[in-house]
Amino acid sequence: MRVVVQRCKEAKVTVDGETAGQINQGLMVLVGVTHEDTVKDAQYLADKVAGLRIFEDEEGKMNFSVADAGGEILSVSQFTLYGDCRKGRRPNFMAAAKPDAALALYDCFNRELAAKGLKVETGRFGALMDVEFTNWGPVTLIIDSKATA
Repeated sequence: MRVVVQRCKEAKVTVDGETAGQINQGLMVLVGVTHEDTVKDAQYLADKVAGLRIFEDEEGKMNFSVADAGGEILSVSQFTLYGDCRKGRRPNFMAAAKPDAALALYDCFNRELAAKGLKVETGRFGALMDVEFTNWGPVTLIIDSKATA
């Protein structure tokens, strides 16, 4: 699994003009799933995202997690995180998991975050979504559940 984590001042996702999920200060998280991913990948990433110390303390140092900062999470499924652009001009999405498998792990990831006491809002899996947010910092991190080095 792969996530793109962005610290934000606010975030909202709409589908067909209706708000599907909305948060105040917290993390905007794009979530991609590939074929080999398992529940362990979802659990690992939920733990990592929940524990990331990327919010500033009183001294301006990144010492607080999203929970420490009283933040929320907007989680949006994004199969395009596994797009391969090395050949040609059209991305290849063969590395993205099939929808049924991806949805199960996306839901697992979100449940794991919520089980840590975090408010988790979501987009709508498989829908064409409009995402609006204010990246704060900016702070953006990409985390893979499997080491590539």
